[in-house]
Amino acid sequence: MRLSRYFLPVLKETPADAQIVSHRLMLRAGMIKQTSAGIYSWLPLGFKVLRKIENIVHDEQIKAGHIPMQMPTLQSADLWRESGRYDGYGQEMLRMKDRHDRDMLFSPTAEELFTDVFRSYVRSYKDLPLTLYQIQWKFRDEVRPRFGVMRGREFYMKDGYNFDLTKEDALHAYNRHLVSYLRTYERMGLQAIPMRADSGPIGGDNTHEFLVLADTGESEVFYDAEITDLTFGDREIDFADKEQCQAVLEEFTSRYARTDETHDEAVYNEIPEERRRVARGIEVGQIFYFGTKYSDAMGATVQDAEGNKVPVHMGSHGIGVSRLLGAIIEASHDENGIIWPEGVTPFHVGIVNLKQGDEETDGACESLYAALGAAGLEPLYDDRKERAGAKFATMDLIGLPWRITIGPRGLKNGVVELTSRRTGESEELSPEAAVEKIKEIYAKHPDPKGL
Repeated sequence: MRLSRYFLPVLKETPADAQIVSHRLMLRAGMIKQTSAGIYSWLPLGFKVLRKIENIVHDEQIKAGHIPMQMPTLQSADLWRESGRYDGYGQEMLRMKDRHDRDMLFSPTAEELFTDVFRSYVRSYKDLPLTLYQIQWKFRDEVRPRFGVMRGREFYMKDGYNFDLTKEDALHAYNRHLVSYLRTYERMGLQAIPMRADSGPIGGDNTHEFLVLADTGESEVFYDAEITDLTFGDREIDFADKEQCQAVLEEFTSRYARTDETHDEAVYNEIPEERRRVARGIEVGQIFYFGTKYSDAMGATVQDAEGNKVPVHMGSHGIGVSRLLGAIIEASHDENGIIWPEGVTPFHVGIVNLKQGDEETDGACESLYAALGAAGLEPLYDDRKERAGAKFATMDLIGLPWRITIGPRGLKNGVVELTSRRTGESEELSPEAAVEKIKEIYAKHPDPKGL
């Protein structure tokens, strides 16, 4: 993409109503535009990152054996009355009537819809286990939407639902989701800590939230510092292996890590004092096991091996896809702008032409632009007739992890300058060597396939 042809409405001034770093930078970098309180249009740069995150989620869910589908955003109130949640959900639910005076609602979550699909088609234990999921827009009418996409009213979310014959099988699905979530967040350059949490209106006794540590987090968290040394890494795992998944759960949840809602001061004080930590965290996902709460209420049963009708055991598992953009920025930025991890960057590398209109420099930029594209990479070429300082400021603001700078002085020596956005370190390389280095970097961070 050439920047002269791209729609990137960057702002020089910080918007007055943006209270946290991610909101300020997403507005300044031309990623989003507010249309009403807590509701945003996703502009091209923001949309590219949103899709990259969505595709990573799809990749890891499919690897775990989960099956994607799509539900409507509008739901009938009848299903919610059947589950017993319609009256108790509260004012966060956006309720409406259609032209036939039927009660409808804009989906805040989809347990009822998925349960209804399951009970309509699945009859036998032989069809289990089954996990279905979607990535869909949701709406919750927050009293005070704030912090941009971190606490908006409309949000993009992955929600998945497992259906299993026994509690043991359902807890394996719980563990499977925990493993897939750890892999998902690490691919995005995040450390998301699973913390024992409160189930809220979803219900159930087994639940963990995944939180990214950040000063602007909405939750106070208490944890053992040892947990921040854990990484999943590139280890291979067999998602069908119950013992292997259970071992990962124990590895990542055996140390104390809880939100303020489930904090136990007595248990916390058993941790050696030098390892006790209190911080704030951003929730980016949650997994639940809630047994037969919905299957009992809605008649989601199967016939077991003895011919008995039994309710299935269920769980619900969510990832905040749009919220993750804000969380990544909160965890990865500096005073000049965003610093995208390689796994989610909208463009792999930026090209800055220091002397637009100079025949030799323009030619070198065009050649490099073509070479990167031929290597399967997506560069953003700043070919605008702007001063160099403005081009550098734009690249720093939008946060591409790598920048190649090309100017007459370097070309006399046959080199271009490759700069890391994260460290600020630069090195001079031949154009061919710069392309090879960028290829090597992204070989470790392949673009997600998605669906």
